[in-house]
Amino acid sequence: MLREAVRALADEKIAPRAAEIDASGEFSWDVYRDLVAADFHAVHIPEEFGGAGADALAVVIVIEEVARACGASSLIPAVNKLGTVPLLLSGGKELNKRYLTPVARGDAMFSYALSEAEAGSDAAAMKTRAVADGDHYVLNGAKMWITNAGVSEFYTVMAVTDPDAGARGISAFVVEKSDEGVSFGPKERKLGIKGSPTRQVILDNVRIPADRMIGAPGTGFITALATLDHTRITIAAQALGIAQGALDYAIGYVKERKQFGRPIADFQGVQFTLADMAMKLEAARQLTYAAAAKSERAMHGEPQKDLTFFSSAAKCAASDAAMEITTDAVQLLGGYGYTTDYPVERMMRDAKITQIYEGTNQIQRVVMARQLLK
Repeated sequence: MLREAVRALADEKIAPRAAEIDASGEFSWDVYRDLVAADFHAVHIPEEFGGAGADALAVVIVIEEVARACGASSLIPAVNKLGTVPLLLSGGKELNKRYLTPVARGDAMFSYALSEAEAGSDAAAMKTRAVADGDHYVLNGAKMWITNAGVSEFYTVMAVTDPDAGARGISAFVVEKSDEGVSFGPKERKLGIKGSPTRQVILDNVRIPADRMIGAPGTGFITALATLDHTRITIAAQALGIAQGALDYAIGYVKERKQFGRPIADFQGVQFTLADMAMKLEAARQLTYAAAAKSERAMHGEPQKDLTFFSSAAKCAASDAAMEITTDAVQLLGGYGYTTDYPVERMMRDAKITQIYEGTNQIQRVVMARQLLK
């Protein structure tokens, strides 16, 4: 029922806008309002904070179905989860109530600020500093590649509080867009997901109350890594949705397109390509759903020793599959597939980022190998 409801909304309200959103490169506030009206913008937030209280598998289904219509729009529920999971894992009840409630209502979005220009895969090498000043902290630095920067009201920011302690000297904070000293760099000019702004978050003597620290001092990096164990699965979901959209469109096209006097769907070469696309997609989907189930159990206090492996494997498998499937879809459409008159070229461009963000697939393989060799 959930899938049917999200798909109906996506087909009616989001899919017709997807090409325009991609062409304009502007964040779609009307899509955001449609998602809020249906309560699909941040379904993971617990009921105690006014949210729908959806489990991790339900979140995957929502993101998957939105991404099937528009990859950029699927980052609304995905990044709302990414930004808020640190609070759900490590935040106190008062902090969580203050910031999760407006997100649940649809009054604000939440982004996640970990990466920096010189600290991407090596996130622990970050230079952003948070210096204690009485009952406040003063933050200075610049965060890079921040999804929905400028449109989100709230940001989970990782910053160094003890420079001598390495990764154990990093703490997590909530920073508000309206805080004095917060500004944003120009929008990155990207290959895909153009309707989701990616910008630097610049912190210039940003003074925030100490009670906006998420968890204890020095636990920020642990929280950041634990967060990614849960949210890499949402990127897998996004990849699944983009791939499904491409496969669905390709199937419809090959049934209609005629060459040599008959639909090209009659040709075995085309059939084998479709079979391989669907097989890769379904394998990645089952892995992603299994990872989501483990994520849900972990969030409810049941330790899942293999969650890190499963979340990395799901993200890696689904994004690699999405890149292959969308590329095959372009091939099946031939010259038409290469034009913006048809949606599969957009899907191919959107799929690429899923192999890169929230940890490149090379990093995912490092993570998986470490889990295996422990």
